[in-house]
Amino acid sequence: MKHELVEKNAGLLGALILVAISFGGLAEIVPLFFQKDTTEPVDGLEPLSALELEGRAIYRREGCVGCHSQMIRPFRAETERFGHYSVAGEGLYEHNFLWGSKRTGPDLARVGGRYSDAWHRAHMYNPRDVVPESIMPAYPWLFERKIDGATTAARMRALKRLGVPYSQEQIESAEEQVRGATEIDALIAYLQQLGTVLEGTR
Repeated sequence: MKHELVEKNAGLLGALILVAISFGGLAEIVPLFFQKDTTEPVDGLEPLSALELEGRAIYRREGCVGCHSQMIRPFRAETERFGHYSVAGEGLYEHNFLWGSKRTGPDLARVGGRYSDAWHRAHMYNPRDVVPESIMPAYPWLFERKIDGATTAARMRALKRLGVPYSQEQIESAEEQVRGATEIDALIAYLQQLGTVLEGTR
């Protein structure tokens, strides 16, 4: 009889559903705050260098995350194709996360070191030169544009406030480290470090 009262009262039913979902969500999420696997960086994890950080900004600006995910799920079909599944400790210095949810192109979570810099250059200049069936657009302007580094240090300071352990020396030398580099240099530097810490190749 009591369940009939709940079922016939939409407001009460909605409130009880919300309570049930809230408790379920808390039971799933709260324990993660106390697990080392999710709260501590993996061994060897370092913040992105100034050039890699600029490359990440270019990756975001050009919309790469719209076609490439950076999160390998723990399924055999994914790990056999892309490598070890992604773990939380790899992404503790990521703000914002670039996990993505669409794979028009392959996942890039473990692309670091898989191809040479020369391959990446050819691929970004004209993808069909190295992957004939590719539908990825070309990015020839990245080879012409230079980085001035005017905002690199400010970006590092902002990330430091979010918990990324940049040293004062890294911040102060950031502009000098990237000044004069081309955007393609920065993007390749970013791509070449992706997923290499967990596999011990960085």
